[in-house]
Amino acid sequence: MTLRVAVTGASGRMGQAVARAVIADNNAELTAFAARPGSGLSGTNIQSLLGSDAPSLTITETLCVDAVDVVIDFTLPESTLANATLCADAGVPIVIGTTGFSDDQLSALDASLASVASCRAANFSTGVNLAYRLLAIAADVMGSDADIEIHEAHHKHKIDAPSGTALAMGQAITDAMGTSLSDVARYDRSAVREAREPGSIGFSVTRAGDIVGEHTVMFGTEGERLEITHKASSRNAFATGALRAAHFLPGKSAGNYSMADVLGLS
Repeated sequence: MTLRVAVTGASGRMGQAVARAVIADNNAELTAFAARPGSGLSGTNIQSLLGSDAPSLTITETLCVDAVDVVIDFTLPESTLANATLCADAGVPIVIGTTGFSDDQLSALDASLASVASCRAANFSTGVNLAYRLLAIAADVMGSDADIEIHEAHHKHKIDAPSGTALAMGQAITDAMGTSLSDVARYDRSAVREAREPGSIGFSVTRAGDIVGEHTVMFGTEGERLEITHKASSRNAFATGALRAAHFLPGKSAGNYSMADVLGLS
């Protein structure tokens, strides 16, 4: 049975990458494509944006969930919250790749999606989700003896920092070590001149050019250093993973599923 997919973020790189992935999937159909208000794309035929292989659909400013099996949303927190409410009201599952939520926004998101199946991830690539597992193993074996640093690099247009993936990597580490990320994370060492605090996890950020996404976690001890690195060369890795999650959700009971669930890593 063909999966009917609505995609948001028509004016963004990820939204377009996801739409292309849906179009290329023989078992999926792009049935709606929404852009943010003011983008200038409303009323445009998507073929002018994605090529002649795309279906003849008109881009809208409002997400349409009629005759849709699942929604894939890569936008901004405010837009995602509105789209999540639409999905919950219509009983439509949603895949969420948006990052940069505040704690209050996450609480509101979880509350609005309580009645439907959803999958929210900081990163949908298979490699990154395997990296989470490797990081947990490394933290369990080396964490108590190592200085842990997380560096991430993205393109110059990315707004949130550190990236959601970097924070998720930190969370995987602290979960394995039985500590709290909020207690040990250090985002800025410029304010205080002092030696590295034992047990802390340092974050550093690069924003430059068109970097798709690079993450390196270093476990440094006296005499050796372990580094776990993931580099994305194309947004296709994220789009393909999000589409895989979209195929997973329909028919599932209400709840928030992880990519570990989708990939069978739970």
